[in-house]
Amino acid sequence: MIQRLLRKIFPMFPAGLSMLWESTDPRGALQERFGLDGFDDAAGWLAERLARDWAIDVDACDRILISAANGIAWLRTDRGTVVAKWSRAQDQFVRLAAVADLLQVLHGQGIPVAPPLAADDGRLRVIVDSGGSPLSMTVQPHVDGGLLDVTDDTAVRRAGACLAHLHRALAGHRDSRLTDVEPGRPVDLRGRLEAWLEFGDAGTAPAASARLREQIASLPPIDSEPQLIHFDYRASNIITAGSEVAAVLDFDRVSWDYCVLDLANTFVRLGTYFTDWRPTPTSVRSAFLDGYRSVRPLTRLEHRWLDALALWFGITAIPAGDDPAGWADAL
Repeated sequence: MIQRLLRKIFPMFPAGLSMLWESTDPRGALQERFGLDGFDDAAGWLAERLARDWAIDVDACDRILISAANGIAWLRTDRGTVVAKWSRAQDQFVRLAAVADLLQVLHGQGIPVAPPLAADDGRLRVIVDSGGSPLSMTVQPHVDGGLLDVTDDTAVRRAGACLAHLHRALAGHRDSRLTDVEPGRPVDLRGRLEAWLEFGDAGTAPAASARLREQIASLPPIDSEPQLIHFDYRASNIITAGSEVAAVLDFDRVSWDYCVLDLANTFVRLGTYFTDWRPTPTSVRSAFLDGYRSVRPLTRLEHRWLDALALWFGITAIPAGDDPAGWADAL
């Protein structure tokens, strides 16, 4: 029931100004993070920026959401409804520009994404000013639809197939702005999991951790190459029209890693919606994997690694303290 309800109300968030997931005053966050004094001030600033840099005339701003260092606004314009996104995280500006370029490439390859609208000077992200601070902004077309309903088996299978198509498209993309590997991170999957078991395991599910340790001890190195992956492929980032995938959103976590790691992360978090996080039922995982394998079959070793990686992500999803959603029971 909660998933069906969320699918109906998202992504049509409440009108006006609100927080995406944080429990804080949105007006205070708007002022502190972006130097804007309330919804009307922000709407006027957006209209000015879109007119100046994109030659887009704004008729009305319906809603603004704040998420950490980012803002998102839905605006009715002379080019239809658009979504403006901006970030104050200056250390991410180069990466965000690379993500915008990537979306344009994926759109050209037929992947369902919302391609950025080019500014007057051709840039897909523009550095703008608000309250004396630089912000990186992009504008995308609004995609009609609702969030993926994981109780719809057909939609889940098609979402699986879409991720496989996305992986195939990403395999051919190289961009040094997106492929920096964290210094000191183990280069092999076993080493990464062993390091987590040794230093990162919070001890929330000791029996599952022991099972994971036993599994990876016998696993050979994976027989595939790392590439770009989405790494946040879940219901709140998948827009559907009926049972078809209309758009894949939020590529900000794009990483250089293994496809099976992306698949395992999705196995665990496919059914998560913003503040409503629940484990993905086994039947949903099976339907998703069927769809994925219809486009990109897994190798024998990828299958074996998928089990271990899904267990790992499942353990890391267990919250500290109370576990009302039953993450530990889902392992």
